[in-house]
Amino acid sequence: MTTTNPITTDELPVDERLELLRTMWQIRFFEDECHRLFAQGLVRGSTHLGQGQEAVSVGVCSALEPGDTMTCTYRGHAATLAKGAPLDEAFGEILGKARGLCGGKGGSMHLTDVRVGALGSFAIIGGHLPISVGAAFAARYRETSEVSVCFFGDGTTNIGAFHEALNLASIWSLPVLFVCENNLYGEYSPLASTTPVEVLADRADSYAMAKARVDGNDVLAVRTATLEATRRARAGEGPTLIEALTYRQKGHSRSDPGKYRPEGELEAWIERDPNTLLEAALAGAGVDAERLAGLKRDAERDVLAALERAQSWPDPDPASLMEGVYA
Repeated sequence: MTTTNPITTDELPVDERLELLRTMWQIRFFEDECHRLFAQGLVRGSTHLGQGQEAVSVGVCSALEPGDTMTCTYRGHAATLAKGAPLDEAFGEILGKARGLCGGKGGSMHLTDVRVGALGSFAIIGGHLPISVGAAFAARYRETSEVSVCFFGDGTTNIGAFHEALNLASIWSLPVLFVCENNLYGEYSPLASTTPVEVLADRADSYAMAKARVDGNDVLAVRTATLEATRRARAGEGPTLIEALTYRQKGHSRSDPGKYRPEGELEAWIERDPNTLLEAALAGAGVDAERLAGLKRDAERDVLAALERAQSWPDPDPASLMEGVYA
């Protein structure tokens, strides 16, 4: 994606746009701290960061209502936080603390908080799409207005579960949103080397499904597309596939330096960083620089305070090892 168009104009009040920006900065600082913690050997297992993709999660989740559910991939920090999981408990989970979201047993790749409708981060590619379809079916069965959302990467569109989930959701006209975070790479492979379809949203056509393709670095464009998709879903008009074009500014995982990227590609995308795009749009709407700077400082302070709390928590009691395990 090479467009340099400014961020979408939206009628959302300035204070609500500022709240979107605050959440995006919190997620950015959260990811930065996870990177630092991993480098210090304080994170159990691997961790997959998504700096540069904040607008997708925040744009989608800001359009959801209480009771709506969400699933995501192992690169799920942003989606889980955007859905409302507490910063400190997310840090606690990644650090393996007893007060983490899953008692310190899931780690970075399995953040879950059913209290806010975050049904889980899944390490198996495509494994969560049928789960979101199931959540949508449950809403239909209960005759509620709840919508189910699942986030996944471009590589997932080549997985059998993707096609099975879209097919079933369309047949039954289920209230589910399939949100593809197309960051141009499936792990280390550029999209063109693994996928014959350039516009991934077009895969919805095979299932007679509504589709949208949006600038995934424009939080308001993502929000607008999601609002339309949720309107259709709640009205019984079926699922939507949303392709959000974005870019991860770090490697696939912490062991990946990202040397496979063409020269200049990363720098070009950093110029369209979603956080600074929204910041610039707010400045253009009359928000003064000090207010924007203060919001960013507050977001960083909130993240650091949450991390400090999480680091003070105890490790899990070994006696809890078998709790929550199916016999």
